[in-house]
Amino acid sequence: MLRDLLQELPLIAILRGIRPAEMPAAADVLTEAGFRILEVPLNSPQPLESIRYLAGREGLLSGAGTVLSADEVEAVAAAGGRLIVAPNADTEVIAAAKRRGLTALPGVATPSEAFAALKAGADGLKMFPAELLPPAALKAWRAVLPAGTLLLPVGGITPTTMVDYLAAGADGFGLGSALYKPGMAAAELGERARAFVAAYRTLRPR
Repeated sequence: MLRDLLQELPLIAILRGIRPAEMPAAADVLTEAGFRILEVPLNSPQPLESIRYLAGREGLLSGAGTVLSADEVEAVAAAGGRLIVAPNADTEVIAAAKRRGLTALPGVATPSEAFAALKAGADGLKMFPAELLPPAALKAWRAVLPAGTLLLPVGGITPTTMVDYLAAGADGFGLGSALYKPGMAAAELGERARAFVAAYRTLRPR
């Protein structure tokens, strides 16, 4: 499902700090803009409630970010989440996700971490923080990682910085504070979401 949704629109919405009461409106504007992959970091208020809500919506791949332990993987799975995103490459977290049939996107910052994460069963790699991993790094990784490895820069991505990463071979992006900040009104989130989608479509027309 991950690869199919990335083909449709390779943008992941990271909703750090969102509250459960804000989730329905946020999900509405994001899906209207074309987003199908939504992440609720576990350091958000009552994140499992938000994840449980998203699990009830059709056509989405949703789950948690900032997942740091196997126990947290179990909690996310119990809430209906199907996506496990981490800032690091903890092989126990990856293994726990795969035991539950969940999509695992660990964070990696070096080739050694990347290979270890793939060996543990990662479905793709979150290149984090992207501010420290420029397009040249992504291109160099492409030369040594297995063909078809999903590489998703996360951190500091804006509509204007996507072009060089795409040219280097990025498969998609995780969008954080440039897309959503805690307390943001749904209308503003919708505007930012549409701006990201428009920027991507300009770079990669259908």
